[in-house]
Amino acid sequence: MVVHMRHTRSHTANRRSHHALKSARFAVCKDCGAKHVMHRVCTQCGKYKGRMVVDVMNKTAKLEAKHKKRTEEKKART
Repeated sequence: MVVHMRHTRSHTANRRSHHALKSARFAVCKDCGAKHVMHRVCTQCGKYKGRMVVDVMNKTAKLEAKHKKRTEEKKART
């Protein structure tokens, strides 16, 4: 079967003109001054629009304790 109405390269390129990747937009945190993605919680201090949303210190402490426990278990196995 033959295609009757073939799209030219320019029409195909026009259709794909919106497929380009856009760079992430960053905002500066009002509390700590770190850059973060717009409309997202700051990864450094855990605040969004001036209020505490995520307790970053508690989260990092849990992660460190988990990592320490895993390394101790690894040493015990060997």
